[in-house]
Amino acid sequence: MTTEVTSKQLLHLVIGGEMKALDSTEFADINAIDIVGTFPNYAAAYAAWKQKAQATVDQAQTRYFIVHLHRLLDPST
Repeated sequence: MTTEVTSKQLLHLVIGGEMKALDSTEFADINAIDIVGTFPNYAAAYAAWKQKAQATVDQAQTRYFIVHLHRLLDPST
């Protein structure tokens, strides 16, 4: 007997780039936003975010974000 465990797909987007100021979440150049990718769950998005964030640790004004696309696609959740 085979049991298949399927989890609900919860899309996440990881983006980043240089901020206008250290205390801002406004991008300095909208055309230079780094779109890391879309991911099927938070764990995969977190792993990608962590890798990019750690790679840019010496660049103080560079930030990366996880966008919960599933919340935008289904606002009732």
